Amino acid sequence: MQRMVWAVLIGFAAALAVGPWAIRELCKLKAGQNIYELAPEAHKAKQGTPTMGGLAFAALSLLIGFALRIGSFDVKTDMAFALAVFALLNLLIGFTDDFTKLRMKHNQGLTEKQKLAAQFVVAALFSTYCYLHPCVGSTIYIPFFHTQWDMGWLYIPAMMFVIICTTNGCNLLDGLDGLCGGVSSVGMATFAVLALLYAYAAQGAAEQTALLNLGILCAALCGSLLGYLRFNLHPAQVMMGDTGSMFLGGMCAGAAMLMRQPLLILLVGGAYAVSLLSVFLQRMYFKATHGKRIFKMSPLHHHFELCGVPETRIVSMYVIASVLLCLLALLGVQA
Repeated sequence: MQRMVWAVLIGFAAALAVGPWAIRELCKLKAGQNIYELAPEAHKAKQGTPTMGGLAFAALSLLIGFALRIGSFDVKTDMAFALAVFALLNLLIGFTDDFTKLRMKHNQGLTEKQKLAAQFVVAALFSTYCYLHPCVGSTIYIPFFHTQWDMGWLYIPAMMFVIICTTNGCNLLDGLDGLCGGVSSVGMATFAVLALLYAYAAQGAAEQTALLNLGILCAALCGSLLGYLRFNLHPAQVMMGDTGSMFLGGMCAGAAMLMRQPLLILLVGGAYAVSLLSVFLQRMYFKATHGKRIFKMSPLHHHFELCGVPETRIVSMYVIASVLLCLLALLGVQA
């Protein structure tokens, strides 16, 4: 547990120290955010804010997470290593999207089909890895019912769906200053606690070590995000971009799957789910009614914004709701 606490503290301090340098470097590279043409009017002032800040907290969390790891290293079964690779692959998709936007100098990066195809491949690889992992397999826990479900061959396509929904939901949530980072820091803290609980309940030394290292990595990301928020809260000095949000979505989905708790994403990543669902409902209703809308704008946080709710209050509401949902998630597990 002490290593997890140190991971949070070191991640926080490192992000505070690295933040100003990272912002200066992004400015030198002219990595300014291109604001979507149909975004709320208040967002026009954010045009040119340095983006791809997710590179900083991703790098810090991985460096700290592996520096504080314990036990021997086995590339085939090491959960923290697998999670890091999976998250980095998602980061690469987001980085490609961000880089394309910067190069083309507009808000259109990869097409939906291109991004989805890349996500499909990454999701298939990681789902297969979890299916074959001796400590994971095709069985998942059912929260609150304290039972398990062996999904058999359905596990891989079902988890691919979970991964794609989670990463895209996290990506959609990154629309207000501090929103995605604030919500995700709470989620990573929750996964760190869960990993610690499962490690203490693990029956084998190898599984216990793997879970502890997984928790340390989640704790390092939590701390790095808290430090990053110093520069991302309103008015933001830097944005994480798709680079950061895709990394966070991958970390959330991957950590939940490795602990055999993918259903908990509905609670821990409840804000992701709400964002994704609001966009889906808006599109379906728009097509079905030939132009009518349920929300003034989707994702849902933009609807609140257009209703006159201040940006800072929306972020506070989402973070508070995430804390409550994560506490509920902890009540639903049995180590």
